[in-house]
Amino acid sequence: MAFSDAIFAIIITLLVLDLRVPDVPPGHLLTGLLEQWPSYGAYLASYSYVAVVWLNHKAAFNRIQQTDRGLHWVNLFVLFSTALLPFPTAVVSHALQEHNNADQRVAVAFYALIGALLCASWLAFYHYLARNPDLLKDQAKGGFFPVERFRALAGVVLYVLAGLVGYLFAPLVGLAIFLLLPVFYAITSAGLYHFRPTRDITHRPPPPT
Repeated sequence: MAFSDAIFAIIITLLVLDLRVPDVPPGHLLTGLLEQWPSYGAYLASYSYVAVVWLNHKAAFNRIQQTDRGLHWVNLFVLFSTALLPFPTAVVSHALQEHNNADQRVAVAFYALIGALLCASWLAFYHYLARNPDLLKDQAKGGFFPVERFRALAGVVLYVLAGLVGYLFAPLVGLAIFLLLPVFYAITSAGLYHFRPTRDITHRPPPPT
């Protein structure tokens, strides 16, 4: 866990390096700062994403009592895909500030590809734990990780759709979807079982006979 937390801290630090003092003449600092709004949007999207990944990571390992080589490898896959985020973040920020529509479409599609890869790494992570319940604490040996595979798969689909929308129609719409997706994952960071609508459906009493 300490190694993983250190990686997340480094990733978040790398994200902020794309925020720079604008190179503008004296008296135009405010204009220069405002013109860098794509950098702020891209940073917010990626910071939120990394924060949610960290929350999900903590929630998952709180249910694990022991690890093995396979779990270490799928965890490294999660860290690998998360560590890629600063690169597409910088690509999106640069493309939006250059005002080239073709480059903006490619940048948004590239960001979506990395986002989908990260969700796919979580899918592999949850799948491994669902197939190896002996690694889990007793209270987590039910349906928690099998259900979480659906949440990860939904992320893969949604990031691919956001990339298609951004590439084929409007890059800014794709970026807006990137900002919204971490909200869902933040709300459900403790798992779908702790998400109130799901919990109400799961524990709804049977209809009277």
